[in-house]
Amino acid sequence: MLIGRKKEKEELLDILRTDQSEFVAVYGRRRVGKTYLIRETYNYQFAFQHTGLANANMQKQLKNFKASLQKAGMKKTPRITCWLDAFFALEQLLDSTNQERKIIFLDELPWMDTPRSDFVSALEHFWNGWATTRKDIVLIVCGSATSWIIEKIINNHGGLHNRLTKRILLQPFTLKECEEFVQAQGLVMSRMQIMEAYMIMGGIPFYWNFLQKGQSLAQNIDRLFFSKEGELKNEFDMLYASLFKNPDNYIKVITTLGEKKAGMTREEIIVQTNMADSGTLTKVLKELEWCGFIRKYNILGKKVKSAIYQLIDNYTLFYFRFIKQNENNDEHFWSNSTQSSLYYNWCGLSFERICLLHIPQIKQKLGIQGILSNTYSWSSKSNEELGLPGVQIDMLIDRNDQVINLCEMKYAASAYSLNKEEEMKLRKRLETFRTTTQTPKAIHLTMITTYGLLPNIHSGIIQNEVTMEDLFA
Repeated sequence: MLIGRKKEKEELLDILRTDQSEFVAVYGRRRVGKTYLIRETYNYQFAFQHTGLANANMQKQLKNFKASLQKAGMKKTPRITCWLDAFFALEQLLDSTNQERKIIFLDELPWMDTPRSDFVSALEHFWNGWATTRKDIVLIVCGSATSWIIEKIINNHGGLHNRLTKRILLQPFTLKECEEFVQAQGLVMSRMQIMEAYMIMGGIPFYWNFLQKGQSLAQNIDRLFFSKEGELKNEFDMLYASLFKNPDNYIKVITTLGEKKAGMTREEIIVQTNMADSGTLTKVLKELEWCGFIRKYNILGKKVKSAIYQLIDNYTLFYFRFIKQNENNDEHFWSNSTQSSLYYNWCGLSFERICLLHIPQIKQKLGIQGILSNTYSWSSKSNEELGLPGVQIDMLIDRNDQVINLCEMKYAASAYSLNKEEEMKLRKRLETFRTTTQTPKAIHLTMITTYGLLPNIHSGIIQNEVTMEDLFA
């Protein structure tokens, strides 16, 4: 059963109704459900489909391609020694079929592009020299190595430049879509439990598919991530190794960012990782951002070069906080940690990441989805002369209707109660922001919590409230 993905499914169906050949790239991070979406949308009906082999040389890739041709009905396969031969054979196969629209699905495309194989050149020739001369070809390419798809296909500066007719970035599930998945699977989970699962696994359908009926969330997490045979116990190493040919630098950056909640500038990353300020680092940061592991955001009022990089992948954060810390191989490490300070610190941080991933839902609750706005973070160093403390604001929404929402995100197991100390801290934060930025806009303190804000003598400072329920919209 296909959960969510209504927009993406409609886009894939729309290309069947055009009077031209279509070249479509579907991309997104590993395990997000790209292959499943394509197969389900087209009801597994392809004129030709092929999946590249992981960690295989050109000879094996071509042998595998030949096997796919035979499975598609090609009885007499020509000799294939290079990718030009392979695509010419594909042309022959398609010429012999009588479908009105011939759908070609090439999955894990980056794996086919082995060193010195000239795969991309052959693909260019196939599309430019043959497919575009017809009106009945629908070419769907897909791959988990998002950076490869973007660099070699979407941003291609050679023969495939501007040749794509459609690109679809498949995002992880939202909280709402995860809830729909849970219901479809017959799992019994409260919204708080769904959110906690999201804090661990993010919106990656592949991970959620391992949850078993009849087990509590804690039992599922212990089994999946901490048992000896846990299906996701070694996911971290497999994840980065499958996406990047030389993952060490990527893991080094991810590990460094995982140690600092507020994120780091490029210069700070260089200092902490001892990496050179070079094109290699630029490539690493760009590809990690493309794959959805980190976000790059600008600081309000500061130059672009002051941008901050921040780890936002929920699973990776969970790995650093818990899986990596399980030095004694405790198979119940998660269950034994849920009342610890480690757990509650992680809850606060992970809840903030969930909020950052659900900004459209937050704007909907605030009633500003139709108002042009930009989301920033903001920070300032302490100013002793003015008596202003150092401030870090992880989310602010700068609106065109002359309002700025300063968002305070708080995780709690019940309705959140502001005390006098916190009220004064918020007032100081507001004063620091107003004084430092000199903004003429109205500033609305906005509280985002799990179960809402408990009304008391200190809560009047809050202009807007957003709750966990709102994030499920």
